[in-house]
Amino acid sequence: MRKITILVLLAIAFQSQAQSDRWQQSAKYTMEVEIDVEKHQFSGNQTLVYDNNSPDTLRRVFYHLYLNAFQPGSMMDVRSRSLPDPDRRVKDRISKLKMDEIGYQKVNSLTQNGKSVKYEVVGTILEVMLPEPIMPNSSATFQMDFEGQVPKQIRRSGWMNAEGVEYSMTQWYPKMSEYDYEGWHSNPYIAREFHGVWSDFDVKITMDSKYTIGGTGYLQNAAEIGHGYDKPNKKMKKPKADKLTWHFVAPKVHDFAFAADPDYIHDQMQVPNGPMLHFFYQNDTLTDRWEQLQPKMVKAFQIMGEKFGQYPYKQYSIIQGGDGGMEYSMCTLITGHRSLNSLVGVSMHEAAHSWFQGLLATNESKYSWMDEGFTSYADNYAADILYNKNALNPHAGAYRGYFSIVGTDREEPLTVHSDHYRTNRGYGLNAYSKGAITLNQLNYVIGDEAFGRGMLDYFNTWKYKHPNPNDFKRIMERASDLELDWYFENWVGTTKTIDYGIKSVVGNGNQTTVMLERVGEMPMPVDVIVTYKDSTRENFYIPMRIMRGEKPQEFFGIKQFTQSDWPWVYPEYSFRIPKSLDNILSIEIDPTTRMADVDRSNNVYPSSGGLRFMGKGVEK
Repeated sequence: MRKITILVLLAIAFQSQAQSDRWQQSAKYTMEVEIDVEKHQFSGNQTLVYDNNSPDTLRRVFYHLYLNAFQPGSMMDVRSRSLPDPDRRVKDRISKLKMDEIGYQKVNSLTQNGKSVKYEVVGTILEVMLPEPIMPNSSATFQMDFEGQVPKQIRRSGWMNAEGVEYSMTQWYPKMSEYDYEGWHSNPYIAREFHGVWSDFDVKITMDSKYTIGGTGYLQNAAEIGHGYDKPNKKMKKPKADKLTWHFVAPKVHDFAFAADPDYIHDQMQVPNGPMLHFFYQNDTLTDRWEQLQPKMVKAFQIMGEKFGQYPYKQYSIIQGGDGGMEYSMCTLITGHRSLNSLVGVSMHEAAHSWFQGLLATNESKYSWMDEGFTSYADNYAADILYNKNALNPHAGAYRGYFSIVGTDREEPLTVHSDHYRTNRGYGLNAYSKGAITLNQLNYVIGDEAFGRGMLDYFNTWKYKHPNPNDFKRIMERASDLELDWYFENWVGTTKTIDYGIKSVVGNGNQTTVMLERVGEMPMPVDVIVTYKDSTRENFYIPMRIMRGEKPQEFFGIKQFTQSDWPWVYPEYSFRIPKSLDNILSIEIDPTTRMADVDRSNNVYPSSGGLRFMGKGVEK
């Protein structure tokens, strides 16, 4: 009995030690801000209780001052004007902003536990030297008075966007940088992605009463505010005061964003056993499209919840604003002057971010493919179901994008930090296209059933914990019982390509010998579907030795014959089909097209043959 107790204690101690680096910092923001809608300026105060849950002593902290990027000569301005393919929304526009059009955030005072601190503004970062260090497993309270000017809308944040939305208030407040097992992440705001501390927000926003506000958090004073928040109770109110104070509370999120406009329509629609969806859009000629969007988004949330995990918050808002589509905690800002299909598409993509950016919250600056790519995979998957497409490969567009850049000077590994890509196109095709293929191709490697289990396990295990690529890999290894380091090392860490071909097919009496060749540098397991002239089909599945296992039977109605392992260093591999060549109609490598084979011309025998997969079966 004593030996068992000791073993249990050792196991607990080992588990604790193994996870000792995965603590999470946390914070609580209390903010009051007032917006001057004539000057596009605001002032406010912030109390920030910061919990240092790390084993480290912190002697300084960093805040993001994102709006400072919208000034001539800023890093964002210079970077945009230096790229060979600048974002069409930015280009040189920042360099031309006038003084009343620039953005800024100014800190007028800052204290730690009541003591003044020394700080310096360095571009979009506030560097703060602490009068007393924050010890491990302790807290500090920072109090700040700040003011800002909302820039003329260029990228994400700003006033008067291209569609006339007055305020897109994103990255608007001084925001504590994230500190984790890798250290501080005080990246300057150049253009792209974000990383934040899990926080509770209590925010009061005072502004002209004509404006309707939608964004992060739950409105606490709906009966007083009106503006559609009390619509379910049929108590619409027209405010009598010149100004209103909106009180929002948001638990355990890593950002707070909102938009405001005097012409917003505000609708609501409930997802069964899910969140209340809020829609904020301008009262113009396109209102019918926004009305048609609403039931489709209800269905999209149901599909996403079933496949990728249950959305835990009680609401989500889709808001017209910004400069395209951008995700934030509990909401998104999107441009609304679109066709219905485009409106649904961008809304689904940004809402899907709620899982991978909003809740799993990988450091998307460093691992943009784990956010944008996984989100693209999810919205392609949901769209295929929503529109009953039953496509051979719902992610075919991602493959086309990836293939268009393979072998060019704009192709870079997925390991590049999002701000450091040489081109915008290279970033986009990597983060979105190759990132989506990462999942769809993994589905091919481990099989659909294991992949589905793994995605749910990934969400439920790592939500609120900022997972990294190895965390995801280990989840998928657990789901499949396969070793997958080779896959991530090659696909994520290099630009090696996949290319398998059928080198020869030789009949010999009642047998047929097939010789395969690996042309590309990246190794993969191979599905070879053989179709016989009597319309039956068989899968000759060839795992790699380095996988230390194989995927199970995957396709309904197609018998799988697992062959001996293919050691990845061997350029060729042969196997035998126990039927004569005269009985064979066609042979094809991966007719599901999940493998990102850069040259499919050598995948089929005879070259004019080939199959069309439908769901988990195949058709000619």
